[in-house]
Amino acid sequence: MSRFSVIMPLYNKAPYVAKAVESVLGQTCGEWELVVVDDGSKDGGGDIVLKYSDPRIRLHRQENAGVSVARNNGVAMAKGEYVCFLDADDWWEPTFLEEMSGLIGRHPDAGIYGTNYWFVKNGQKRPSTIGFEEGFEEGEVNYCRLYASTLCMPLWTGAVCMPKHVFEETGGFKPGVKLGEDFILWIHTALKHKVVMTRKALSNYNQDVDVAWRGTHRVHRPQDHMLWNLDDLELEENENADYKQLIDNLRVYNMQFYIVDRRYRKQAREVLAKVDWSRQPERMRRLFRLPAWLLTARYKLLTYGSKIKQRLK
Repeated sequence: MSRFSVIMPLYNKAPYVAKAVESVLGQTCGEWELVVVDDGSKDGGGDIVLKYSDPRIRLHRQENAGVSVARNNGVAMAKGEYVCFLDADDWWEPTFLEEMSGLIGRHPDAGIYGTNYWFVKNGQKRPSTIGFEEGFEEGEVNYCRLYASTLCMPLWTGAVCMPKHVFEETGGFKPGVKLGEDFILWIHTALKHKVVMTRKALSNYNQDVDVAWRGTHRVHRPQDHMLWNLDDLELEENENADYKQLIDNLRVYNMQFYIVDRRYRKQAREVLAKVDWSRQPERMRRLFRLPAWLLTARYKLLTYGSKIKQRLK
């Protein structure tokens, strides 16, 4: 039995999937299996996977059901003791699994393991801005406090590993959620188990993917967004100061886009009413005191400036 089961959801990412698969084939640790779940692709991506003859690679085809269902089904088929996740448009550094194996050996009682990662844009790599303390190299982290410090995801789907039994006990990825389905799983895990990380950047988060394949937008329907799918943690919010700070920071960051979008302005204000504003910086308090029309004008100006900046690069 392989130690690691790598779960790769695949939906219309034919131009990228070979690089992702080959980054698994190139791992210095060979104790793995790769389960690719073709979630109803229409571009032949699954056929590309079938060209690989390595017996550790398996392809499962299904009707389109969304990335959460695809990952959950992949884990259900997994034979490894630990599960990792790699989307079909991202890729790993060669020592990713070797380093994960080392983390597990040195910290065997953790519920989830993570590495730092690279953002790749226009062919250029930059490290994430996870708020590690100065001098931190490896060990247990306070996930909520770490995430709240910079709002850069400490645990990103392409750079984590967890015992399969923890994944199953926690309930897996929540079907139907389109933004933050991974965060829902990570936070439920982190509130019950140790989180262990390494500062080494060992995975690549591809920002160059065509939006036709990425399908990510700032504004989703409330029922599709993670912040409207955490009602079961209301008690935790009242009792855990670190979680409260994190969830409030995420509310404040995300809801500015919903205030700008008139369709969901009422729902956004209901979310913002839950925030403990005494623990938010003054600049954010001033921002949300602005009338909606001025907040909208500010957002459009920032968006326009960002587009100009990108063209000048």
